[in-house]
Amino acid sequence: MKRKHVLWKLFVSTLYLSAFTFGGGYVIVTLMKEKFVDELHWIEEDEMLDLIAIAQSAPGAIAVNGAIVVGYKLAGLSGALVAIAATTLPPFVIISAISFFYALFRDNFVVSRLLAGMQAGVAAVIASVVWDMGGKVVKQKSVLSVGIMLAAFMAVCVYRVNVVTVILTCIGLGILRALLAGRKKA
Repeated sequence: MKRKHVLWKLFVSTLYLSAFTFGGGYVIVTLMKEKFVDELHWIEEDEMLDLIAIAQSAPGAIAVNGAIVVGYKLAGLSGALVAIAATTLPPFVIISAISFFYALFRDNFVVSRLLAGMQAGVAAVIASVVWDMGGKVVKQKSVLSVGIMLAAFMAVCVYRVNVVTVILTCIGLGILRALLAGRKKA
């Protein structure tokens, strides 16, 4: 019964987040954190950051990847499958409806202005995610973590290094850091 309850709550939560969130995966990431960490207390905050890092490093849409790792963490393979279905269903239905009425939407002034205005809201939510996640890194008071974060920012924003290169480099640094920490404990 409890597993069914978790799967149902996971389905409803991810379906709701996917259906009513505009702006892509980084917006959903924030809302997933609020839902599963702050509201339901199913996942610890540090663990959620780790899951999102895994989701970001995997190929594909971050919203779906985030749902997969959270679903898997909460209920194994069935949780991942439920989360995938719930996360992909609303965009599938919405895009199908929009494609059916595309000609009407394409030239509608109100719709085009509405979508342009939503971009500002999306930018604000993404800035909030960066502020929250960056703040947690700074609060750890790890000079290395802050240095990596600033170097990644500079590489992407100032030097225009490909984001994939930065992500792969950070993955390598994270693995190296974990290996060195394991050696110190041993």
